[in-house]
Amino acid sequence: MPKVDLDTIEQINRTGYPPPFDEAVAGRFHRRLSPATGLTDFGVSHVTLKPGAWSSQRHWHDGEDEFLVMLSGEAVLVEDEGSTVLRPGDCAAWPKGTGNGHHLRNESGEECSFIVVGGGVNTGGGYSDIDMLFTDQGTYTRKDGTPYDTRRI
Repeated sequence: MPKVDLDTIEQINRTGYPPPFDEAVAGRFHRRLSPATGLTDFGVSHVTLKPGAWSSQRHWHDGEDEFLVMLSGEAVLVEDEGSTVLRPGDCAAWPKGTGNGHHLRNESGEECSFIVVGGGVNTGGGYSDIDMLFTDQGTYTRKDGTPYDTRRI
């Protein structure tokens, strides 16, 4: 496989989160590397967070593993157990089904970037700090099952 040229892959900052949950990720920009490189068995994204941005709402996956490698800058990893600063070269992993809500926050004054890899089967998951779940059909619901009027991207 030839070297991946990030500049040729569209960088987007769209989210499917319903308001007001979309506000925290307004400074998150990502490139979906798997479709651009022909990978089909797992997802890979290159993510950049502007100062103050979050990677996502604090979440977990029921059927998908996640692995993250910090590339540049600094971010605070927030999990059920507390907070940890991640710097270039640091790695973090979340096995599927643990229910350990996690996300990164860029609390520094500089951009940071990381690679995140995910694999498994989307069977849904949830969000630790807000009244929201995501489904295997690509929708969001409240924890009582009431749907939000938006779709996951």
